[in-house]
Amino acid sequence: MIEPLLRATIQKQIGSFHLEVELSAGPGVLLLFGPSGAGKTQTLNAIAGLSTPDAGEVVLNGKTLFCRGPEGPPVNLPARERQVGYVFQDYALFPHLTVEENIAFGLPPDVRHEAPERVLELVQTYQLDGLEQRRPLELSGGQQQRVALARALASNPQALLLDEPFSSLDAELRRELRRELRNFLRAAHIPVVLVTHDREDALALGDMVQVIDGGRCLAQGEPLQVLGQPGQGRVARLVGVENLLPLRVERCNSADGTMVCVGEGAPQGLRLEVPLADCREGEQVTVGLRASDIILAGEEPRHTSARNRLQGVVTRVEPRPPGYEVVLDCGGVPLCCRITGSSLTEMGIRPGQTLWAVFKASSCFLVQE
Repeated sequence: MIEPLLRATIQKQIGSFHLEVELSAGPGVLLLFGPSGAGKTQTLNAIAGLSTPDAGEVVLNGKTLFCRGPEGPPVNLPARERQVGYVFQDYALFPHLTVEENIAFGLPPDVRHEAPERVLELVQTYQLDGLEQRRPLELSGGQQQRVALARALASNPQALLLDEPFSSLDAELRRELRRELRNFLRAAHIPVVLVTHDREDALALGDMVQVIDGGRCLAQGEPLQVLGQPGQGRVARLVGVENLLPLRVERCNSADGTMVCVGEGAPQGLRLEVPLADCREGEQVTVGLRASDIILAGEEPRHTSARNRLQGVVTRVEPRPPGYEVVLDCGGVPLCCRITGSSLTEMGIRPGQTLWAVFKASSCFLVQE
């Protein structure tokens, strides 16, 4: 049996925007991560046959779906012949059709006679029992998502595309459905390309991730590696690294595997221990630090393994569901921290209060600007 495999090289000019991406996906979930307008949906449309690239190639299970280049005859199979399922951002369910009828619509015409059996199988698989006669407006957001997924998989496609599957759902429902969707996608055993700009979605669902911005791939790899401690400044900003600190390497401690970085100019007095890197003493660097990796304390902690302890004054406290963002002024440097609501209440955190920010050297990472 040939393992499903999707390969795509896509080039397309749309006005002043130029899309040029290359991707490869085996069984599992490939995330296309990036901001609005990055070219993610255009990439899905080109794979599905809803948009025609200017040049490139799309190959699924060894079958060429699209090819346009300097060599060989052009190939451009219509969408209905590509065996690619697509779940659109708004699900695109037919409002006048029932759940059963929406799912059956995904079946190819030549197997419509099998519709009752196949629809029943999908209704049970995607936990839609008892909802068969309801219409989309009578369903919750999660139920609509499952109907759209069942319809996309009704024809047993060889690849599945999902465009921002949680965009219309509130934060609580998103968290509930991530694990459910992940289980469904794993059971499909086909290449899945999922578009998102949400870091939590990417970490929860993806086997691999490509960060796309301005029509180009900036980084790719395992989600935790690419999105957890991104090594490029643009990627770090796209994935929401809250603290990017301009520092200078003061001393390298090879024995400890760390180096000391200090502030220059405005952030005088700022001194951090970070993981050892291929840097020279005196070199200017940017250190990244996630707000969620910082612990706040009412007084300077003693006897702790955390190498970094910074004193600061609270300048701002803002809701950031499911918790709060606390900003400290650490000698001219704003440091963003994330805490829970219970921590905020127990510590009585308020603007003007003096706190200590505590974090391990391993929580810091260097970012190339």
